[in-house]
Amino acid sequence: MTIVVFDIDGVVRDVSGSYRRALADTVEHFTHGAYRPSSEQIDALKGEGSWNNDWEASQELIYRYFEEQGKPRETVGKQYEAIVAFFQSRYRGPDPTHWTGYICQEPLLMSPECLVQLTQAGIKWGFFSGATTGSARYVLERRLGLPSPILVAMEDAPGKPAPTGLFQTIDLLDSPPDAPVIYVGDTVADMYTIANARALQPDRAWIAVGVLPPHVLDGGERQDAYAATLKQAGATVVFHSVQDLTPVQVQMLSAAR
Repeated sequence: MTIVVFDIDGVVRDVSGSYRRALADTVEHFTHGAYRPSSEQIDALKGEGSWNNDWEASQELIYRYFEEQGKPRETVGKQYEAIVAFFQSRYRGPDPTHWTGYICQEPLLMSPECLVQLTQAGIKWGFFSGATTGSARYVLERRLGLPSPILVAMEDAPGKPAPTGLFQTIDLLDSPPDAPVIYVGDTVADMYTIANARALQPDRAWIAVGVLPPHVLDGGERQDAYAATLKQAGATVVFHSVQDLTPVQVQMLSAAR
């Protein structure tokens, strides 16, 4: 038996026009319209492997902008709660109960049939994401139609690349202790999560699978560079789509270990 755990953002749903747009909006707002990070600049930050949380990433880009203007981050002031509130007003919308924000426009990157095929092949699966529980369940339950999926989200575990949430997901799946684990993600932090899991539990086979997020699928140098970055961070293989991870591919990756 093999376990497959999926990240959500950039893997199950396209967040280039939602989370990433809200991040750019937030940085622009808190720099008083002086700086709006490009997609490449956001990728560069996330490529450092420590900025999986988009609220924290927003704050970091704001700090770095002001540092470039000669203002140390200590003088900018702590605005984290305000940053989160503004970000959420863009991502979820102004009404926290009835969401009307960017989240409503996210294209799906995975079909329910992919998960059905894994189940039929005897492969257990679940989700470990840095998204909030509400956001993650919105896409898994309301958009994909999954009834009570196994999920560990932001509120449940430390952020990646800490592997705690991955361990929790595996425990919830109630699988054999020697079952190989594949974690599917689109960021350096996701790949580092597997490396950290391997360091703490070396007796289990840990396999990192990278997926290229839609915003880099241009067939050019940026796509190649992104794939190379994921491989350098530990990805065994990098797919163009999560749907390329078929049961046959899962079996091949597990057998190779």
